Amino acid sequence: MDRLKNKTAIITGAAAGIGLATTRRFVEEGAFVIMTDINRTAGEAAVREFGERAKFIPHDVTREEDWQKVTATAKETAGAIDILINNAGILAISDHQTIEDTDLNHWRAIQKVNVEGVFLGCQVAIGAMKERGGAIVNVSSIAALIATPTLAAYGASKAAVRQLTKTVALHCAQKGYRIRCNSVHPDPVRTEMGDELMGMYGGDVAKGWDSIGSFVPLKVPSEPIDIANAIVFLASDEARHITGAKIVIDGGATAI
Repeated sequence: MDRLKNKTAIITGAAAGIGLATTRRFVEEGAFVIMTDINRTAGEAAVREFGERAKFIPHDVTREEDWQKVTATAKETAGAIDILINNAGILAISDHQTIEDTDLNHWRAIQKVNVEGVFLGCQVAIGAMKERGGAIVNVSSIAALIATPTLAAYGASKAAVRQLTKTVALHCAQKGYRIRCNSVHPDPVRTEMGDELMGMYGGDVAKGWDSIGSFVPLKVPSEPIDIANAIVFLASDEARHITGAKIVIDGGATAI
């Protein structure tokens, strides 16, 4: 259980769902975690579980000054940054999200968090890690790989994350920075955001989850731990020769 021993990681959106599950796995594997989230109350409650193995910082990923504060605190607390997990993101479900019905404000709100937040995180992390190397894992979605007519803004944002991941990976390789950058692509995960997505289909969340077998060959949705385990692998030295890659955790949905 020492795959991340003596590593310092920043995990955004860490107060719940995939971010919290990833924090648990990182701590189990020996890492010290800087947990960040825009929800201060939830973050301060979540960090208590980890004692001295984690520290919480309130963080709006769309604000450059917040990123500077997070990285400065990480360096002051742990001396260096080894891993960044860009997990924070929003879905912002509305009744109509087709290309015809999505208004510009909705579009911009999604891109601001899901794309600009990841861009800023990667940019700041490269500056912090380029002297000693490190790993970046960006949480994308299968919405980046297969189109859903009612998720115009969200799908576009997650596709942008995938493209940015490859760009960062190649840039760091060409510069000799020894920073790897990869992405994970979950199907709907049993989280609050997943419940929000399932509620799109007639407002019955339970029925939405029950219907998952209609497009997931393994017949069950992903759990946060499934995504966290993939992130641990990509962040660890076991993945030392993997960069610019994607890991799809979708129960076979994109294999159809």
